[in-house]
Amino acid sequence: MKVMLVNGSSREHGCTARALQEVAAALQAEGIETEILFIGNQPIADCTACGCCGTLGSCIFNDAAAEFGRRAAEFDGFVFGSPVYYAHPSGRLLSFMDRAFYASGANFRFKPAAAVLSARRAGNTASLDVITKHFTINCMPVVSSTYWNHVHGNTPEEVEQDLEGLQTMTNLGKNMAWMLKCIRLGQENGITPPKLDKVYTNFIR
Repeated sequence: MKVMLVNGSSREHGCTARALQEVAAALQAEGIETEILFIGNQPIADCTACGCCGTLGSCIFNDAAAEFGRRAAEFDGFVFGSPVYYAHPSGRLLSFMDRAFYASGANFRFKPAAAVLSARRAGNTASLDVITKHFTINCMPVVSSTYWNHVHGNTPEEVEQDLEGLQTMTNLGKNMAWMLKCIRLGQENGITPPKLDKVYTNFIR
């Protein structure tokens, strides 16, 4: 089993990375393979609503977001990490996720996911809500911990002082490993995801 941890910070080795490393270590201790993906600090195009992913089966932009969407099929779970900007996740990460989920939603469906936030002080819970909505619209079980999935600090060294935050990351990794093992056990015993129908209803007629 493999989990992809996505670092949506502009800093590859900053506070968000430190939080993701703690989650990854807990997963590895439970026998789960991990990979941390840094999405970079260059601009990432937002979805242009061109419809190409519906007709062509792939995003019109062939960049890191499109590649991630394709690679998502290889993984059993996901953790998305972001710093908090103006009580909001990184705009780069949201563009990355919007396009990957829209073009490659089937590669994420029914796979456990979690959001991880780092902040100097506040805005964490609002940011957690924004990222988590990507999971709940795509039938993904949301992995929780023993507190909200946050660490505090302005530098990785300050994050090291947030012992509760780091413990929350460790417990998140343990909970995700447990959930992945339960899902695998169910699959081995013939329990498959439900077949779901979807009706589109417009509010304006």
